[in-house]
Amino acid sequence: MPVYQLPEEPVFPPADLADKDGLLAVGGNLNPQRLLNAYASGIFPWYSNGQPILWWSPDPRMVLFPEKFRRHKNLSKVIDKKTFTFSYDHVFEQVIHYCSSVKREKQKGTWITEEMKDAYIHLHKAGFAHSVETYFKGELAGGLYGVSIGSVFFGESMFYLKTDASKVALWHLVDFCLSHGINMIDVQQNTSHLKSMGADLISRKNFLTLLEQNLNSASLTGDWQQL
Repeated sequence: MPVYQLPEEPVFPPADLADKDGLLAVGGNLNPQRLLNAYASGIFPWYSNGQPILWWSPDPRMVLFPEKFRRHKNLSKVIDKKTFTFSYDHVFEQVIHYCSSVKREKQKGTWITEEMKDAYIHLHKAGFAHSVETYFKGELAGGLYGVSIGSVFFGESMFYLKTDASKVALWHLVDFCLSHGINMIDVQQNTSHLKSMGADLISRKNFLTLLEQNLNSASLTGDWQQL
């Protein structure tokens, strides 16, 4: 399959034309309309400093259906003890900063470039990018962020400074999805961590079908803490 060079207009080739590794296109920019069009088409950006912007649609795709989230006993105890407090959309910029800077095992550097940070902060201000934050004794301890369109949440990254803090953030994201009609959390890549919490691999074809069905709902824009 060829890798497509994107034009100036915020359009994409069909996601099912991606190569065997999921790479579909190169170039373009990260303005809000292009990003929203990408997610609505089953495509997301992922690249490193020094590279052009690369756009992906992997096959298979890992997703978490909120009703299938595994509420493991140990994590349930953490929730019951109220070890962490939480919020939505309270410190989005701090969350994306930590997601880009906290070191991860077996990972060199970060794909969350300054350009990416700025782009998602703009999407947050436009009401489409959201964060879940967890706090330990009043201090930020973990969180996650992503993009919400229709009844889909496209997860981008998470971090923790204290054990279980990011898992608690995911727990509260799932609760939000269940109570506000968000039917699918796209987690993009296959990880054993997310699989252990109930995420499944589905084919790109199935993902795109579900995506189209779930884009018919109105997007929950604005400050999620106020919903």
